[in-house]
Amino acid sequence: MTTSTSIHPDYIVGTWKLDPTHSEVSFTVKHLMISKVRGTFETFDVTIVTAEDPHDSTIEASIDVSSVNTGVEARDQHLRTSDFFLVDEHPTMTFRSTSFDGEPDDFSVTGDLTMRGVTKSVVLKGEFGGLIVDGYGNTRAGATATTKINRHDFGVSWNNALEAGGMTLGDDVTITLDLQVVLQK
Repeated sequence: MTTSTSIHPDYIVGTWKLDPTHSEVSFTVKHLMISKVRGTFETFDVTIVTAEDPHDSTIEASIDVSSVNTGVEARDQHLRTSDFFLVDEHPTMTFRSTSFDGEPDDFSVTGDLTMRGVTKSVVLKGEFGGLIVDGYGNTRAGATATTKINRHDFGVSWNNALEAGGMTLGDDVTITLDLQVVLQK
């Protein structure tokens, strides 16, 4: 059963599953102190359960970290090693929401991010993209959310000093989720 609330005219209670072909999980990190390296994770899953009270809604996500793709295979292989994701021991990164705040169009979701066996609370700042019924009768919703983490907090501390001073990689990593989800019938 789905019900609208007065919180937002498009708000619908229900369980939403990821449409992976129209979604992306990406990241950026400073490289050589002058630019950013970008990457994506090709395999991930998200389930959102919207509750009668939006503040009681939940998000669970899992990312296959071996699916990292920066467009450079040698770099992706290095990212899978113990210097970074330690894929052999920790093949999955997970997120579980603990609270929602703000307005539906401009919201924040606090939750537990687990990477390399380390769990830290993070805040995703989000923007609701809208809701539509597609040509097949499926109700779809879209949203974008971003967070910034310090990679050292999760045991990712590999770096190299530069001859000119500074380090190869920055400490902060920005994670962006562009998600499209489908209401389950």
